[in-house]
Amino acid sequence: MLPPFTMCKTKMATNAASPTRSQQQATQSPRTPSSRPSPRPTSFSDNPSTSYSSNSAPYSGSTGYRLSSDTTISSFSSLTSLRDTLPENPHIYDFSEICAATNNFLAKRHSSSTPCWRCTLRGADVIVFQRKFRRKLQTPQLQQLLSVVCRSHHVSIIKLLGASVSGDHIYLVYDFVNNGATLSDCLRNKNNVHFTVLSTWMSRMQVATDLAHGLDYIHNKTGLNINFVHNHIKSSSIIVTEPSFNARVCHFGAAQLCGEIELDNQKLGEISEIEEKLTSSPARSKQFEGVRGYMAPEFQASGVATQKSDIYAFGVVMLELLSGEEPLKFKFDEKTRTFVRTSVIDAARAAVVDGEGSVEGKLRRWVDRRLKDSFPVDVAEKWTRVALECVHVDPDKRPNMGRVAGKISKFYLTSRIWSDSIKMPDMTVSLGPR
Repeated sequence: MLPPFTMCKTKMATNAASPTRSQQQATQSPRTPSSRPSPRPTSFSDNPSTSYSSNSAPYSGSTGYRLSSDTTISSFSSLTSLRDTLPENPHIYDFSEICAATNNFLAKRHSSSTPCWRCTLRGADVIVFQRKFRRKLQTPQLQQLLSVVCRSHHVSIIKLLGASVSGDHIYLVYDFVNNGATLSDCLRNKNNVHFTVLSTWMSRMQVATDLAHGLDYIHNKTGLNINFVHNHIKSSSIIVTEPSFNARVCHFGAAQLCGEIELDNQKLGEISEIEEKLTSSPARSKQFEGVRGYMAPEFQASGVATQKSDIYAFGVVMLELLSGEEPLKFKFDEKTRTFVRTSVIDAARAAVVDGEGSVEGKLRRWVDRRLKDSFPVDVAEKWTRVALECVHVDPDKRPNMGRVAGKISKFYLTSRIWSDSIKMPDMTVSLGPR
């Protein structure tokens, strides 16, 4: 289950009467609080409040708190000031703690593709990821950067608890999510290719909406004046929880803490304090990591991750959700006796852009058949076109993540209306005599 939502209300917000868009974006949350929480110091190990998660789930409803235009600026400033005063205490774990928790890394790995271990650290159920530094940071610098990254909280982002350093590796400690599985495992069951837990259209719309707003928060809504880049968006780094099929993004902050993202030109105070030390470090290696099928063309050419390369990977994940297929596959052609490369992007273009015939017919053949042809075709077409915009070859022609999140929220609402319209009406049957 996801952590409960909370909200901090200022005095102005309590006495206000009418809405403004900027305030709703700053305070909107899917649930209406029943009482006003009292501010208190919060340690990093506590459950974070998601009251600062702007637009985390606009499809679920609004908070009901409204501000008049003359109080918008002052109220927003008050919320920002309150947020800055909240203490953030990310853990810097001693490497011996990591070794003891993972039995000197002899414990069974939680994933076969990534070096990670599920264990217990300081009484918390966590998962530890091992990553290699691209640009190494000293412990004081790492602690400052951790404080910046850990200041961001969102319901669709898995919480980073802290880190440990040993040699050329950094061990990132994240909160472990119970009752969850990766999106890739949900879509492609290894034991039965005909089965998926995401067997309904609304379950996939839920995943898409959560992911869109989580990535929009990372790019635009942290409020820290940092252009955060995730750089690890793929179906295997997205956790889907049952029974509501909410999606949460993992590995947030890994790109910054591992030195994959340059910290030059950042405007935040905490970052500017360590910039001078970082510029004296050795030049970053030309080598970079990526997953085939999710890497944008410009990222493959330069190795520089940007928000636009994140949006490209997001578009690929959306096409995965629609089709259920992997980003890239190689099929053996009996005629040519060679392996032919097939891409989910090419297949999507053929369904809605290229070729002849009815778009509806092509979409029904392309969309995952495990949905049993039960989905709104108009929404599926619009969603596919938005995903294709995200994977445009020219990064300048890819949409902003905020615009994409807004569109997907509309698709969710339309799909909800469609889903409610096809439900069987509630009926009761009495077998007793009249």
